[in-house]
Amino acid sequence: MLRALVVGGTGPTGPHVVNGLIDRDYEVSILHTGAHESPQIPDSVKHIHTDPFDIRKVSDALEGEAYDLVVVMYGRLRELAQLFEGRAEQFVSVGGVPAYTGWGDADALWPAGMRVPTRETSRLVVDEGPEFPVNRKVANIGRTEVAVFESHPTASHLRYPWIYGPGQVASLEHSIVRRVLDGRNYLILPDGGMSLQSRAYSVNAAHLLLTIVDNPQIAAGEVYNASDEWTPTLLQWVEIIASALGHRFEIISMPWEYATLAQRLTVRGTPHHRVTSCEKAMFDLGYRDLVDPIEGLAITAQHLSEHPLKPGGAEERSLSDLFDYNGEDRLIEAWSSAMEKVSKVATDVDAGVPDRYSASFDDSERTGWTTVKK
Repeated sequence: MLRALVVGGTGPTGPHVVNGLIDRDYEVSILHTGAHESPQIPDSVKHIHTDPFDIRKVSDALEGEAYDLVVVMYGRLRELAQLFEGRAEQFVSVGGVPAYTGWGDADALWPAGMRVPTRETSRLVVDEGPEFPVNRKVANIGRTEVAVFESHPTASHLRYPWIYGPGQVASLEHSIVRRVLDGRNYLILPDGGMSLQSRAYSVNAAHLLLTIVDNPQIAAGEVYNASDEWTPTLLQWVEIIASALGHRFEIISMPWEYATLAQRLTVRGTPHHRVTSCEKAMFDLGYRDLVDPIEGLAITAQHLSEHPLKPGGAEERSLSDLFDYNGEDRLIEAWSSAMEKVSKVATDVDAGVPDRYSASFDDSERTGWTTVKK
């Protein structure tokens, strides 16, 4: 029987990876701290409890063991990659999308913002010159990818975006779910919630990793983006979550610079799109979403409504959402007052240009289409 080691394995995607490997007839061991256990992982799985961030402890715990497959989802990836040199027939690692230039500093690019969509061939922080400002943590993410392939030229590396689903410790969806539970009827969204931020449902992200396991020759030496096949706008994300809980918000659209209490909902510090494409995995490996984002977000919202984060607890604080309802109400009141004046001017100068391709456009009285004649 083939032997697999999963480093991590108890986060939102881990149990799905572990059970997927069991379904593929692997004898699976997971190496993790033991601080969190998942009821989804069967008793047949061997647990190796140690600190994945302490390479000496990991080395001692494994005692020179070798595996047919090693999947590293947690810990010091760079050092773990070196540890498993010559001890893993197939090596699959998980990193993050901040390796792309502009993910953390969209304004550093020109034109500002990452390309949409961002594919695996896009600019990486490790390829920028010394004059280009790069966050230290982000730089380390990029350098770690390089180190993985130095130790394992045939490795496969997966770049995770934000993961959602039951089991996510600090779920971004909690920001919306708590407002539903607290009875909030108004929600401020920067720029009407038109920004795009790639995410991956936990089941989908695990499935993409498993398609790499299933195609070792094709995936050897390759990097893949993990993401759902399509990306909801921030507004759609809110609407899906609220609808799953039988709620509807009145959306208050404000320009980014004024929607200060809601900027965190865009995840990053600027309103630019951050969309990674999973097309490479689709075309090369045959990947397709197992769960549509609408269904995945609904499941996540319902889970959070039944198991909400503790108000003011460490997980909620990590979201950087103040839940300052008094402040939001003040901001809405000031904005509504200002918009009364703006709306009068907007109505006066409205050109009334229709969308000729909209279902509401009445062309029954038209005698011919407008053409440009030379």
